[in-house]
Amino acid sequence: MKRRTLLKLTAGSAAVAGFSPVSLVVAAPLKELRLDYAYYSPASLVLKRFGWLEDEFKPDGVQIRWVLSAGSNRALEYLNANSIDIGSSAGLAALLAKANGNPIKTPYIFSRPEWTALVVRKDSPIRTLADLKGKKIAATKGTDPYLFLLRSLQTAGLKRSDIEHVSLQHADGRAALEQGKVDAWAGLDPHMAASELESGSRLIYRNVAFNTYGFLNVREDFLATRPAEVARVIKAYEKARAWIRANPSEAAKILSEEAKVSLPVALLQVKLRTDFSNPQPGSEHVKALQVAAPILKDESLVKADVDLGRAISELVDTRFAQPLIARS
Repeated sequence: MKRRTLLKLTAGSAAVAGFSPVSLVVAAPLKELRLDYAYYSPASLVLKRFGWLEDEFKPDGVQIRWVLSAGSNRALEYLNANSIDIGSSAGLAALLAKANGNPIKTPYIFSRPEWTALVVRKDSPIRTLADLKGKKIAATKGTDPYLFLLRSLQTAGLKRSDIEHVSLQHADGRAALEQGKVDAWAGLDPHMAASELESGSRLIYRNVAFNTYGFLNVREDFLATRPAEVARVIKAYEKARAWIRANPSEAAKILSEEAKVSLPVALLQVKLRTDFSNPQPGSEHVKALQVAAPILKDESLVKADVDLGRAISELVDTRFAQPLIARS
Protein backbone atom coordinates (compact mmCIF):
# COMPACT_ATOMS: atom_id res chain seq x y z
CA MET A 1 0.00 0.00 0.00
CA LYS A 2 1.32 3.47 -0.92
CA ARG A 3 2.23 5.75 1.98
CA ARG A 4 -0.23 8.46 0.84
CA THR A 5 -3.10 5.97 0.76
CA LEU A 6 -2.15 4.60 4.17
CA LEU A 7 -2.06 8.07 5.69
CA LYS A 8 -5.53 8.80 4.33
CA LEU A 9 -6.84 5.57 5.77
CA THR A 10 -5.10 6.27 9.08
CA ALA A 11 -6.60 9.72 9.33
CA GLY A 12 -10.02 8.21 8.78
CA SER A 13 -9.36 5.49 11.35
CA ALA A 14 -8.17 8.04 13.88
CA ALA A 15 -11.24 10.19 13.40
CA VAL A 16 -13.58 7.21 13.76
CA ALA A 17 -11.74 6.06 16.87
CA GLY A 18 -12.04 9.50 18.45
CA PHE A 19 -8.49 10.71 17.81
CA SER A 20 -7.81 13.88 15.87
CA PRO A 21 -5.87 13.46 12.62
CA VAL A 22 -3.96 16.58 13.72
CA SER A 23 -1.96 14.30 16.01
CA LEU A 24 -0.40 12.81 12.88
CA VAL A 25 1.26 16.17 12.27
CA VAL A 26 2.07 17.51 15.73
CA ALA A 27 3.58 14.36 17.26
CA ALA A 28 7.38 14.46 17.49
CA PRO A 29 9.20 12.10 15.12
CA LEU A 30 9.27 8.56 16.45
CA LYS A 31 12.78 7.24 17.07
CA GLU A 32 12.03 3.73 18.30
CA LEU A 33 9.04 1.42 18.00
CA ARG A 34 8.90 -1.14 20.81
CA LEU A 35 6.81 -4.26 20.42
CA ASP A 36 6.80 -7.84 21.57
CA TYR A 37 7.07 -11.19 19.89
CA ALA A 38 5.74 -14.37 21.44
CA TYR A 39 5.71 -18.06 20.65
CA TYR A 40 1.92 -18.01 21.10
CA SER A 41 1.71 -15.40 18.32
CA PRO A 42 3.02 -16.91 15.07
CA ALA A 43 2.35 -13.65 13.20
CA SER A 44 4.81 -11.80 15.44
CA LEU A 45 7.47 -14.42 14.69
CA VAL A 46 6.90 -14.09 10.94
CA LEU A 47 7.20 -10.29 11.17
CA LYS A 48 10.40 -10.56 13.17
CA ARG A 49 11.91 -13.19 10.87
CA PHE A 50 11.30 -11.31 7.61
CA GLY A 51 12.05 -7.83 8.95
CA TRP A 52 8.95 -6.31 7.38
CA LEU A 53 8.55 -3.71 10.11
CA GLU A 54 12.21 -2.78 9.84
CA ASP A 55 11.73 -2.29 6.10
CA GLU A 56 8.56 -0.27 6.62
CA PHE A 57 10.04 2.16 9.13
CA LYS A 58 13.64 2.37 7.88
CA PRO A 59 12.96 5.35 5.53
CA ASP A 60 11.76 7.30 8.58
CA GLY A 61 14.83 6.45 10.66
CA VAL A 62 12.74 4.50 13.19
CA GLN A 63 14.44 1.65 15.02
CA ILE A 64 12.42 -1.50 15.78
CA ARG A 65 13.00 -3.07 19.19
CA TRP A 66 11.64 -6.58 19.74
CA VAL A 67 10.97 -7.84 23.27
CA LEU A 68 10.13 -11.49 24.02
CA SER A 69 6.92 -12.04 25.98
CA ALA A 70 6.97 -15.39 27.77
CA GLY A 71 3.24 -15.08 28.48
CA SER A 72 0.33 -12.64 28.48
CA ASN A 73 1.28 -11.57 31.99
CA ARG A 74 4.70 -10.43 30.80
CA ALA A 75 3.33 -8.59 27.74
CA LEU A 76 0.80 -6.76 29.90
CA GLU A 77 3.41 -5.92 32.53
CA TYR A 78 5.63 -4.43 29.83
CA LEU A 79 2.74 -2.35 28.48
CA ASN A 80 1.77 -1.13 31.93
CA ALA A 81 5.37 -0.15 32.67
CA ASN A 82 5.69 1.64 29.30
CA SER A 83 8.49 -0.74 28.33
CA ILE A 84 6.77 -1.56 25.03
CA ASP A 85 4.20 0.23 22.88
CA ILE A 86 2.42 -2.79 21.41
CA GLY A 87 2.05 -6.21 23.00
CA SER A 88 0.36 -9.59 22.50
CA SER A 89 -1.91 -11.24 25.03
CA ALA A 90 -5.02 -13.34 25.46
CA GLY A 91 -8.30 -11.46 25.49
CA LEU A 92 -9.43 -12.24 29.04
CA ALA A 93 -5.95 -11.51 30.36
CA ALA A 94 -6.12 -8.12 28.63
CA LEU A 95 -9.50 -7.44 30.24
CA LEU A 96 -8.15 -8.38 33.67
CA ALA A 97 -5.27 -5.96 33.17
CA LYS A 98 -7.55 -3.22 31.84
CA ALA A 99 -9.96 -3.60 34.77
CA ASN A 100 -7.02 -3.22 37.13
CA GLY A 101 -5.83 0.01 35.55
CA ASN A 102 -3.55 -1.01 32.68
CA PRO A 103 -4.01 1.76 30.03
CA ILE A 104 -4.45 -0.36 26.90
CA LYS A 105 -6.75 -0.73 23.90
CA THR A 106 -7.10 -3.60 21.44
CA PRO A 107 -7.50 -2.59 17.78
CA TYR A 108 -6.51 -5.95 16.24
CA ILE A 109 -6.97 -9.71 16.78
CA PHE A 110 -3.88 -11.69 15.80
CA SER A 111 -5.52 -15.14 16.07
CA ARG A 112 -8.36 -17.31 17.32
CA PRO A 113 -6.42 -20.09 19.05
CA GLU A 114 -7.08 -23.16 21.07
CA TRP A 115 -3.82 -22.64 22.89
CA THR A 116 -4.68 -23.87 26.38
CA ALA A 117 -6.17 -26.94 28.06
CA LEU A 118 -5.72 -28.84 31.32
CA VAL A 119 -2.88 -31.33 31.10
CA VAL A 120 -1.77 -34.33 33.17
CA ARG A 121 1.02 -36.87 32.82
CA LYS A 122 0.40 -39.93 30.69
CA ASP A 123 0.33 -42.21 33.75
CA SER A 124 -1.82 -39.90 35.89
CA PRO A 125 -4.95 -41.36 37.54
CA ILE A 126 -6.68 -37.99 37.01
CA ARG A 127 -9.43 -38.33 34.41
CA THR A 128 -11.97 -35.60 35.09
CA LEU A 129 -12.21 -32.08 36.43
CA ALA A 130 -13.67 -33.40 39.67
CA ASP A 131 -10.46 -35.40 40.19
CA LEU A 132 -8.52 -32.12 40.45
CA LYS A 133 -9.91 -31.29 43.88
CA GLY A 134 -7.06 -30.95 46.37
CA LYS A 135 -4.41 -31.36 43.67
CA LYS A 136 -1.38 -29.19 42.83
CA ILE A 137 -1.95 -27.40 39.54
CA ALA A 138 0.59 -25.19 37.77
CA ALA A 139 -0.61 -22.10 35.91
CA THR A 140 0.77 -18.67 35.05
CA LYS A 141 -1.22 -15.98 36.85
CA GLY A 142 -2.63 -13.23 34.66
CA THR A 143 -2.79 -15.42 31.54
CA ASP A 144 -5.44 -17.29 29.57
CA PRO A 145 -4.35 -20.69 30.93
CA TYR A 146 -4.82 -19.50 34.52
CA LEU A 147 -8.23 -18.04 33.77
CA PHE A 148 -9.08 -21.15 31.73
CA LEU A 149 -8.27 -23.21 34.82
CA LEU A 150 -10.59 -21.15 37.02
CA ARG A 151 -13.46 -21.28 34.51
CA SER A 152 -12.96 -25.02 34.02
CA LEU A 153 -13.03 -25.70 37.75
CA GLN A 154 -16.21 -23.66 38.00
CA THR A 155 -17.96 -25.97 35.55
CA ALA A 156 -17.29 -28.82 37.99
CA GLY A 157 -18.49 -26.84 41.00
CA LEU A 158 -14.95 -26.13 42.19
CA LYS A 159 -13.18 -22.89 43.12
CA ARG A 160 -9.57 -21.76 43.25
CA SER A 161 -9.54 -22.58 46.98
CA ASP A 162 -10.34 -26.22 46.18
CA ILE A 163 -6.97 -26.76 44.51
CA GLU A 164 -3.37 -25.84 45.33
CA HIS A 165 -2.28 -23.35 42.69
CA VAL A 166 1.43 -23.30 41.84
CA SER A 167 2.38 -20.11 40.00
CA LEU A 168 4.95 -20.86 37.29
CA GLN A 169 5.69 -19.46 33.86
CA HIS A 170 4.46 -21.69 31.05
CA ALA A 171 7.71 -23.51 30.26
CA ASP A 172 8.37 -24.12 33.95
CA GLY A 173 4.84 -25.44 34.36
CA ARG A 174 5.50 -28.05 31.73
CA ALA A 175 8.73 -29.10 33.42
CA ALA A 176 7.02 -29.30 36.83
CA LEU A 177 4.30 -31.53 35.41
CA GLU A 178 6.65 -33.91 33.65
CA GLN A 179 8.92 -34.10 36.72
CA GLY A 180 5.99 -34.98 38.97
CA LYS A 181 6.19 -31.79 41.03
CA VAL A 182 2.57 -30.89 40.24
CA ASP A 183 -0.45 -33.05 39.44
CA ALA A 184 -1.76 -30.99 36.54
CA TRP A 185 -0.91 -27.98 34.44
CA ALA A 186 -2.91 -25.35 32.60
CA GLY A 187 -0.79 -25.54 29.48
CA LEU A 188 0.00 -23.17 26.64
CA ASP A 189 1.17 -23.95 23.13
CA PRO A 190 3.77 -24.63 21.91
CA HIS A 191 4.82 -26.02 25.31
CA MET A 192 1.57 -27.95 25.65
CA ALA A 193 1.81 -29.50 22.19
CA ALA A 194 5.42 -30.46 22.91
CA SER A 195 4.43 -32.16 26.16
CA GLU A 196 1.73 -34.10 24.34
CA LEU A 197 3.87 -35.28 21.45
CA GLU A 198 7.19 -35.74 23.24
CA SER A 199 6.15 -36.89 26.73
CA GLY A 200 2.74 -38.41 26.12
CA SER A 201 0.94 -35.95 28.37
CA ARG A 202 -2.86 -36.05 28.19
CA LEU A 203 -5.36 -33.22 27.82
CA ILE A 204 -8.12 -34.00 30.30
CA TYR A 205 -10.23 -30.92 29.58
CA ARG A 206 -10.51 -28.88 26.40
CA ASN A 207 -12.93 -26.06 25.65
CA VAL A 208 -12.32 -23.83 22.65
CA ALA A 209 -14.86 -21.31 23.95
CA PHE A 210 -12.74 -20.76 27.07
CA ASN A 211 -9.79 -19.66 24.88
CA THR A 212 -10.26 -15.90 24.52
CA TYR A 213 -8.52 -14.89 21.29
CA GLY A 214 -5.14 -13.30 20.64
CA PHE A 215 -5.36 -9.57 21.37
CA LEU A 216 -2.83 -7.13 19.93
CA ASN A 217 -2.82 -4.41 22.59
CA VAL A 218 -1.57 -0.84 22.27
CA ARG A 219 -0.89 1.65 25.03
CA GLU A 220 -3.70 4.22 24.96
CA ASP A 221 -1.34 7.18 24.83
CA PHE A 222 0.59 5.64 21.93
CA LEU A 223 -2.58 4.92 19.95
CA ALA A 224 -3.85 8.46 20.59
CA THR A 225 -0.65 10.21 19.51
CA ARG A 226 0.70 7.69 16.96
CA PRO A 227 -2.29 6.37 14.98
CA ALA A 228 -0.28 6.42 11.74
CA GLU A 229 2.42 4.22 13.22
CA VAL A 230 -0.12 1.83 14.74
CA ALA A 231 -1.87 1.58 11.38
CA ARG A 232 1.40 0.66 9.70
CA VAL A 233 2.02 -2.06 12.30
CA ILE A 234 -1.47 -3.46 11.71
CA LYS A 235 -0.84 -3.50 7.95
CA ALA A 236 2.34 -5.45 8.60
CA TYR A 237 0.41 -7.90 10.77
CA GLU A 238 -2.06 -8.25 7.92
CA LYS A 239 0.82 -9.10 5.59
CA ALA A 240 2.03 -11.72 8.06
CA ARG A 241 -1.48 -13.14 8.51
CA ALA A 242 -1.93 -13.52 4.75
CA TRP A 243 1.48 -15.14 4.43
CA ILE A 244 0.74 -17.65 7.22
CA ARG A 245 -2.60 -18.61 5.67
CA ALA A 246 -0.89 -19.19 2.33
CA ASN A 247 2.17 -20.90 3.83
CA PRO A 248 1.19 -22.67 7.07
CA SER A 249 3.96 -25.26 6.89
CA GLU A 250 6.60 -22.59 6.38
CA ALA A 251 5.11 -20.60 9.28
CA ALA A 252 5.32 -23.69 11.45
CA LYS A 253 8.99 -24.04 10.52
CA ILE A 254 9.64 -20.49 11.72
CA LEU A 255 7.83 -21.24 14.99
CA SER A 256 9.82 -24.44 15.36
CA GLU A 257 13.11 -22.59 14.96
CA GLU A 258 12.21 -19.61 17.13
CA ALA A 259 10.63 -21.57 19.99
CA LYS A 260 13.09 -24.46 19.66
CA VAL A 261 10.35 -27.06 19.39
CA SER A 262 10.04 -29.90 16.90
CA LEU A 263 8.34 -29.30 13.57
CA PRO A 264 5.44 -31.68 14.40
CA VAL A 265 4.78 -29.63 17.56
CA ALA A 266 4.80 -26.39 15.58
CA LEU A 267 2.56 -27.87 12.89
CA LEU A 268 0.04 -28.94 15.53
CA GLN A 269 -0.09 -25.39 16.90
CA VAL A 270 -0.22 -23.51 13.59
CA LYS A 271 -2.30 -25.79 11.39
CA LEU A 272 -4.70 -27.46 13.83
CA ARG A 273 -5.08 -25.11 16.79
CA THR A 274 -4.91 -21.59 15.38
CA ASP A 275 -7.47 -19.78 13.24
CA PHE A 276 -6.20 -16.67 11.42
CA SER A 277 -9.43 -15.86 9.58
CA ASN A 278 -10.90 -12.92 11.54
CA PRO A 279 -8.57 -10.14 12.73
CA GLN A 280 -11.27 -7.47 13.03
CA PRO A 281 -12.36 -6.84 16.65
CA GLY A 282 -16.14 -6.99 16.84
CA SER A 283 -19.20 -8.31 18.62
CA GLU A 284 -17.78 -11.85 18.60
CA HIS A 285 -14.88 -10.76 20.79
CA VAL A 286 -16.95 -8.45 22.98
CA LYS A 287 -19.45 -11.23 23.68
CA ALA A 288 -16.67 -13.69 24.50
CA LEU A 289 -15.34 -11.28 27.13
CA GLN A 290 -18.81 -10.58 28.50
CA VAL A 291 -19.38 -14.30 29.00
CA ALA A 292 -15.95 -14.80 30.58
CA ALA A 293 -15.85 -11.66 32.73
CA PRO A 294 -17.81 -12.93 35.78
CA ILE A 295 -14.95 -15.24 36.77
CA LEU A 296 -12.84 -12.15 37.48
CA LYS A 297 -15.23 -11.07 40.23
CA ASP A 298 -16.11 -14.57 41.37
CA GLU A 299 -12.45 -15.18 42.16
CA SER A 300 -11.81 -11.63 43.46
CA LEU A 301 -9.29 -10.84 40.73
CA VAL A 302 -10.73 -7.33 40.36
CA LYS A 303 -12.33 -4.95 42.85
CA ALA A 304 -16.00 -5.55 43.52
CA ASP A 305 -17.00 -2.11 42.27
CA VAL A 306 -15.22 -2.38 38.90
CA ASP A 307 -17.59 -1.99 35.94
CA LEU A 308 -16.45 -4.84 33.71
CA GLY A 309 -18.91 -3.94 30.96
CA ARG A 310 -17.35 -0.52 30.70
CA ALA A 311 -13.86 -2.01 30.82
CA ILE A 312 -14.73 -4.26 27.87
CA SER A 313 -16.12 -1.40 25.80
CA GLU A 314 -13.07 0.73 26.54
CA LEU A 315 -10.67 -2.12 25.75
CA VAL A 316 -11.99 -3.50 22.43
CA ASP A 317 -11.64 -0.96 19.62
CA THR A 318 -14.00 -2.18 16.91
CA ARG A 319 -13.36 0.68 14.48
CA PHE A 320 -9.69 1.66 14.20
CA ALA A 321 -8.52 -1.23 12.00
CA GLN A 322 -11.56 -1.53 9.73
CA PRO A 323 -10.04 0.28 6.72
CA LEU A 324 -6.73 -1.53 7.21
CA ILE A 325 -7.81 -5.17 7.19
CA ALA A 326 -7.72 -7.21 4.00
CA ARG A 327 -10.97 -8.98 3.24
CA SER A 328 -10.85 -12.61 2.18
